[in-house]
Amino acid sequence: MTRSPGFREDHVHARPLLSPFALGTVLLAFAACGTPAAPSASSSSADDADHGGIAGAAELSEPQLHLTTIGGDGGILQLDLLDETVTEIGTIEPADAATGDGRYLFAETAEGLTIVDSGMWTWDHVDHFHYYRAEPRILGTVDGSGPATVATTNSSTTGGTGVFFAGAGVAVLLDTAALSKGEIVERFRLEVEPHDGLVVPVGSFALVTGADGTVSVHTATGAATPGIAAECLAPRGTITTRVGAVIGCHDGALLATVVDGTVEVERIPLPEGAGPVSSFANREGRPTVAGLDESGRILLLDTRERAWTVLDAPAPLRQVSAVDDAHEHLLGLAEDGRVLVIDGASGALLAATDPLLPETLAAAGLATVSLIADDQRAYLNAPAEKALYEIDYADAARIARVFETDGEPAHLALTGR
Repeated sequence: MTRSPGFREDHVHARPLLSPFALGTVLLAFAACGTPAAPSASSSSADDADHGGIAGAAELSEPQLHLTTIGGDGGILQLDLLDETVTEIGTIEPADAATGDGRYLFAETAEGLTIVDSGMWTWDHVDHFHYYRAEPRILGTVDGSGPATVATTNSSTTGGTGVFFAGAGVAVLLDTAALSKGEIVERFRLEVEPHDGLVVPVGSFALVTGADGTVSVHTATGAATPGIAAECLAPRGTITTRVGAVIGCHDGALLATVVDGTVEVERIPLPEGAGPVSSFANREGRPTVAGLDESGRILLLDTRERAWTVLDAPAPLRQVSAVDDAHEHLLGLAEDGRVLVIDGASGALLAATDPLLPETLAAAGLATVSLIADDQRAYLNAPAEKALYEIDYADAARIARVFETDGEPAHLALTGR
């Protein structure tokens, strides 16, 4: 693996701990990881494809967790959380925003939507997982203008990836299987009235929002499916769980699933007095998702139970994510730059870090900062501090590791999950 000059002295440094719960020394070993097994060459057989494998990828015995960042200058770096080596993937145009799905990064640039393949992914087979590693690379750019909203599924090798360009009113469905092989293939490109819209893949179909507040179902070729539609005024966020695809609306959420080859769309109304949620976040693939309403309250949506829970936030928050573990942990990024660990049943504050982002708050605010929940750790980028934080949220929000970078890690994704 190539070490990159994008991290100081060509490697990752450990900084003094900033948490009041820290022991005063940096945890240098990643507690959840062991020595990886030797890679086994993947095959291009149909059976391998059914398990998430592609030609040229190695299947390993554990998840290949990495932190992939896009710098303010467009430089893309990838930090291996197991051995702390760093790879430089390349450089793209500076990104205004970026979205990650566990494998790919989708960066909104002046040229359109640039797609980066981290080369790391996990295939969820419900009762077990397959872990893969291939060469990271920049795949190219999807043409479009205006803010781009991306909607993904839990699979990085099958199905579709939705892109909506709000300024132009262009709805695009990408072929995710083609992405996994290094190709950008558009299954359909539709022109609609410009609005803050969504293209949300579900099975072999996609939901496309309209400026009139309707949501229509389209086949992979772009043909509208007659007789299947729903209302969703002011669509404002989407996420896919193990249950189905979620779209936030002004009065609740739509949950789309595929049953016997047909898309079924259910409405889950908001509780009385709760405002709409603008975005959703959770630990990858879990059924419960979290968001903030316009009053700053935490809203949890259990997609299995089709039920909302409303909690008062223990502090003003900018982001919230549902870990959805046995302890019902929630993670929040406070407006003062602290990471909070919250009880998902009561809303009580369980633990908090010190403020981690004073320079970022002073320079540019938290617009590009991401708080990402994993099953044992949380990750946070601090652009102006030129740092990445790994936080053990189950251990009193202890700062487990701090990775220093030369450049500003403007955008962050956890890849390999």
